[in-house]
Amino acid sequence: MNTKIIAVILIAIGIVVLAYSGISFTSRGKPVDVLGMHFETTERHFIPPVVGALALVGGIVLLVVNPKKD
Repeated sequence: MNTKIIAVILIAIGIVVLAYSGISFTSRGKPVDVLGMHFETTERHFIPPVVGALALVGGIVLLVVNPKKD
């Protein structure tokens, strides 16, 4: 049951990343203090479509492969 949930989540994430040709987002960076002035910085991150394709394939593999039960 748990593998099916993970597989569906991976497939959904893979489809979303591929549909948008990669996803970029920003996060807070390190604050910088220069000469008494305070600057907030941001860092940009990018999730390439290849990661989406790998997530999609991984999710499909998890759905298709049935583990042996002894």
